Amino acid sequence: MRVAEAFRAAFGADPQTVWRAPGRVNLIGEHTDYNDGFVLPFAVPWGVSAAVTPRTDQTIRLLSLQSPGAPIELSTREEATGWARYAVGVLAMLGDRVAGADIAVDGDVPQGAGLSSSAALEVAVASALDDVHGLGLTPMEIALLSQKAENDFVGMPCGIMDQAASALCEEGHALFLDCRSLASRNIPLDLAAEGLSMLIIDTQVHHEHAGGEYAKRRAECESAARKLGVEALRDVTDLAAALDRLQGDERKRVMHVVTENHRVEALIGLLRAGKVSEIGALLNASHLSLRDQYEVSSPELDVAVEAAFRGGARGARMTGGGFGGSAIALVPVDRLDGVQESVSAAYAERGFQAPRFLPAVPAKGAHKIV
Repeated sequence: MRVAEAFRAAFGADPQTVWRAPGRVNLIGEHTDYNDGFVLPFAVPWGVSAAVTPRTDQTIRLLSLQSPGAPIELSTREEATGWARYAVGVLAMLGDRVAGADIAVDGDVPQGAGLSSSAALEVAVASALDDVHGLGLTPMEIALLSQKAENDFVGMPCGIMDQAASALCEEGHALFLDCRSLASRNIPLDLAAEGLSMLIIDTQVHHEHAGGEYAKRRAECESAARKLGVEALRDVTDLAAALDRLQGDERKRVMHVVTENHRVEALIGLLRAGKVSEIGALLNASHLSLRDQYEVSSPELDVAVEAAFRGGARGARMTGGGFGGSAIALVPVDRLDGVQESVSAAYAERGFQAPRFLPAVPAKGAHKIV
């Protein structure tokens, strides 16, 4: 195992434990998390492995196989920079429960596709530290600890979905997560048994204004909730009455959030009925809502979705925050080549940068390797 060998070479002994945690993709439930709504991510086959041995002093030694060079040695947690902040942030959130540590990490999450490599790193390190120190944390506690590390130490205001998916997902399942109560359950999503694959289409485009637009959408939702007298848009029960009280962009945002929560519940209903092959229409509807009501799509995402459907996908939608990033398409395995050819041709015709294709089936959440 590469990460254990690298640990041994760098630190002179075998690691005490090795854990692996995956990245994730969100099947449906987009821009619902910060509205206290529902999401349905699944773990992808790519992730981060963390080899860890605790120390009795406060020294932290870190090695990443993706950042060649000598290990980083820190005498205080505040010295961490770059990728090391994600690992050290977890140590910081554990506070006095842990001292220092020797940590080596090795990841194969495709970069830039929006598959949450940072959450995978945090959850792998947190799981390994929990194991070697016998802290007895639950998977959700590990997810919350990892989210807090990213929020408070790294300074990224992410929701709980990425870390929860990495910590709690089961192979062949998607994770239904209520972002208010944090109640969760794994729902069977056995794509392989149905001859299906989820094709992740990385547009390789990331628009600069995405951060500002994301903050604007969030503010619009909070403003609409105040006007409607609800804690969050998840609490809107009479959509028609709510829309009558709003105008312009806020009206559109409410339409998306409320209907997207309904789509999550409808998709779970299909999965429970064993109708995996019929979820495509809900993916299509989600994309149209994100494009027209939430207005977070991009030309590259729209072309990917339309061309995938023309090429034989059962359904497709943008996934993630939007303004570039990735789309997903539900594709019969025997149509994978045709869908990829269709999307590639559509991109070439418009002069877009060639996309990257990543076929995936739901993988295992965080687990111990050694």
